[in-house]
Amino acid sequence: MNIGAMISVAAAVPGGSESSHESDSFAADKGELRITFLGHATLMMEHAGLVVHIDPVGAYADYSRMPKADVILITHEHPDHFDMKAIEQATSPGTEVVANGAVGSKVGGARILKNGDSVRVKGVDVTAVPAYNTTADRLRFHPKGEHNGYLIAIGGKRVYVAGDTEETPEMRALSNVDIAFLPMNLPYTMAPRQVASAAKSIKPRILYPYHFGSTDVSELTELMKGIAGIEVRIRRLA
Repeated sequence: MNIGAMISVAAAVPGGSESSHESDSFAADKGELRITFLGHATLMMEHAGLVVHIDPVGAYADYSRMPKADVILITHEHPDHFDMKAIEQATSPGTEVVANGAVGSKVGGARILKNGDSVRVKGVDVTAVPAYNTTADRLRFHPKGEHNGYLIAIGGKRVYVAGDTEETPEMRALSNVDIAFLPMNLPYTMAPRQVASAAKSIKPRILYPYHFGSTDVSELTELMKGIAGIEVRIRRLA
């Protein structure tokens, strides 16, 4: 599959101004799929007039100036992923919010997805992939069964946004992933070697490390050298 992309270094915002956020665009069914990298774990996807905000947080974008969401996906309730003010600013009367249980209990009308659940919302297919820690001394950060990653089918592409997790059996079982966002910061998520191991199982066509804080991303690029079929892209997602 040719997932060819062009890179746009500035994302348009309402009012005709430009932001400093990077974005990549991909050939997709019914027009391009554009992903804008707002920071840390905060992303925006646009396709055929549809806007999907993922873990909107006001520290990474001014949501009073961002496009309103058709769909908002929230992985879990930690404040670097869940910001009620940003959700309110991104919401219009038709916005659908999809979240884990803890967030869903705080956001009126949200569709709650448990691990393994799927929903079709505004033409986008969303599956909740379990997101949790597996290392003994980290289990308290993201307990099993509580938090989500999301496998998102949009424009004929399958995008995996892992949320806060380590490498898990459920992650390794994923297939036919075009684009993967895997978190990389200790002690809360994965070390570069874990991200590389997960990527070799998933085999995404494009791999974005995200949520990486001060982690040296060059360690991941070295680990992935010579791995056929996986392109590693580094964007401003610390």
